Amino acid sequence: MIIGKTMSVCPVCLSKIPARKVVGADGNLYMEKECWEHGPFRTLIWEGDLESYRAWAAGDAGGTVIPVRAQPVEKGCPYDCGLCQNHERDGCCVLLELTNRCNLRCPVCFASAGEQKPRDLSLEEIGKQYDLLMERGGPFNIQLSGGEPTMRNDLDQIIALGREKGFTFFQLNTNGLRIAQEEGYAEHLVKAGVSVAFLQFDGLEDDIYLALRGAPLTEIKIKAIDNCKAAGLPVVLVPTVAPGVNDHALGDILRFALSRAPHIRGVHIQPISYFGRCGLEAPEVRLTIPAVLRRIEAQTEGLMKITDFGGGGAESPYCSFHASYMRKPDGTVKALPRRRSQCCCVKSSDARDFVSQQWSGKAACCDGDAATSSLDEFLQKTVENTFTVSGMVFQDAYNLDLDRLRRCYICEVDAGHGMVPFCAYNLTDIHGRALYRK
Repeated sequence: MIIGKTMSVCPVCLSKIPARKVVGADGNLYMEKECWEHGPFRTLIWEGDLESYRAWAAGDAGGTVIPVRAQPVEKGCPYDCGLCQNHERDGCCVLLELTNRCNLRCPVCFASAGEQKPRDLSLEEIGKQYDLLMERGGPFNIQLSGGEPTMRNDLDQIIALGREKGFTFFQLNTNGLRIAQEEGYAEHLVKAGVSVAFLQFDGLEDDIYLALRGAPLTEIKIKAIDNCKAAGLPVVLVPTVAPGVNDHALGDILRFALSRAPHIRGVHIQPISYFGRCGLEAPEVRLTIPAVLRRIEAQTEGLMKITDFGGGGAESPYCSFHASYMRKPDGTVKALPRRRSQCCCVKSSDARDFVSQQWSGKAACCDGDAATSSLDEFLQKTVENTFTVSGMVFQDAYNLDLDRLRRCYICEVDAGHGMVPFCAYNLTDIHGRALYRK
């Protein structure tokens, strides 16, 4: 039974090809497509029935927001990203890949960090990227990324330059090794102006880290969290979740994060996508949104329920999931209403504000000084006691849906192309060849 049609790409050659969404014999939903040269492909896109699939997008705001200074369309999606005139969203979060160096060699690295000749962007190049972003509708929320960005010793200069250009929110995407191992480094990051540390955190078992990161890292991760807390640097835990490796550990991760709240602001789950170093073979099992949410409910014993969650608003609802909770004094949580105006929102600009407030733990009314009124104090305490569980289901060459891609607002900045949607920038064929990534 065909329930929809879209365009996708061939995983072998990345040629654009038609795709259809179908209900399989098992009741789950699949994407089917066929390349005239490389044959048919079939990929799970929703581990649930058609009713739940359609209900997930109920109330989707849709609409189109043409990006500022959108680039002309020549070859069409996904080949003209930058962002192009056919794109339907402006930017929200933008990754600056400051270096391709890394102090790990993770088997699941989407950027294949450490495989190329080591290179850091110069401050001049970074300044030009900031200028490009402001010209394209900034200021956006900046994600300092890599490689491992803490391999550089000039993050303070990079952030200072960004502030001069008009940017205010700087998220550090990090494996946490330097934060854990270098005395005073977390304090240095706070003084430099890092808003929040997005900490790679795949579980509480060394076997998980050996499989996903190539080293036993549990103690190092906890030490990094402790050091961030002592320095006053908010943390969001970011697990990459792989079937049969750590999909059993979601409950442990969530309970651990709650036990360290409000310093840990939430958990941002990323079901593994098959590009970069782990994109060379078709996945036999794929974690879809319903599968992740079922695991969360079961492993938290109903503390967090499937019905607490909804899809995104600005991006395609099939790209993400989100729930916000109020922490209660007894250690339990209460799910907050799922309002699109509150949850990664209807417009990209709304999403920027939501992310900045929730991850940093600072209410929009407050500037970090002591609250000046009872209302300000109430709003600040409300933000501090809000715990967020979210996730982003990135697309790869097997399940790429160009209708979804056109609504992407998480971009990578590239000197040659401009602002490229994350899933297009990191897209690789089965041989590891990319459309955009150098």
